[in-house]
Amino acid sequence: MKRKKFDWSKYGIFFAWIILVAGFTVCESSFLTINNILNILRQVSIVGISAVGMTFIILSGGMDLSIGSVIGVSAVLAALLSSSGLHPVLAALVSLMTGAVIGAFNGVLINEVGIAPMISGLGLMTALRGVAYIIANGQPVYGIPDSFKILGQGYFLGIPIPVIIMGIIFFCGWVVANKTVFGRCVYGIGGNTEATRLSGIRVKRIKYQIYILNGVLSALAGVILMSRTNSGQPKAGDGYEMDVITACVLGGISTSGGEGNFLSVIVGVVMMGTLTNGMVLMNVQEFYQWVVKGAVLILAVAIDVLAKRTRKSVRAA
Repeated sequence: MKRKKFDWSKYGIFFAWIILVAGFTVCESSFLTINNILNILRQVSIVGISAVGMTFIILSGGMDLSIGSVIGVSAVLAALLSSSGLHPVLAALVSLMTGAVIGAFNGVLINEVGIAPMISGLGLMTALRGVAYIIANGQPVYGIPDSFKILGQGYFLGIPIPVIIMGIIFFCGWVVANKTVFGRCVYGIGGNTEATRLSGIRVKRIKYQIYILNGVLSALAGVILMSRTNSGQPKAGDGYEMDVITACVLGGISTSGGEGNFLSVIVGVVMMGTLTNGMVLMNVQEFYQWVVKGAVLILAVAIDVLAKRTRKSVRAA
């Protein structure tokens, strides 16, 4: 009987994360404590929620660089509305609907106008960041009701509420990706768009749904971030698209679409949080952290490209 070969492309990220945790634990005794673990999970909750939407986009062969700016706009909008007297639930719903509208507009640019996803996302990233500063009048928005703070600062059974929300969204994302027709369509579009279209799948409609979902989840991340910081910061979410994309690629989501293990994205998200938290505890200066994160992204993409090239060579042989 032929022995099954271990697939490092699927499980390598788990071992890399364990090695990273072990290294930081040796270097910093306070790293592997309950309080710090909960702190890491709370810190990565914003990236994790956004990563679910980005996972579907990358699986479909797309990319969205506007995530950070959507987070900023939704954070400022929720803060403005709630501080002006609107009920926090309604303020949050308006922010989520705004995220949906932004996602739909991004879909129009990609599906109808024909702009490449990278370019449309880049344009929206710049424009929406300006919108965040305009509606906030260039200043942080304060005066958030205490009832709103529980969303980002509260606990349930000792677990931070943002972590619980992230867990629920990841579970729902996994179910949709692996157990529904919609999920199979997303994988199909990323693997071969033309073949998927010829099989009768309405590709444009699926892409609209993906970008709307991404907009809603990014807006939710922005609302939670606003609640956690107790203010609507126009610069909220700045640079988050980098962490989100890196987490997805580290989790094995192929940048060319159609391939990836959804559950591994969780490890990618936690690994990015572990890396950042460990470097902070070791007093690594911020600009060195940027270098490390950039190098991690390049390395992850390089491994993905080389793995695909190797698989193609094996099939050809």
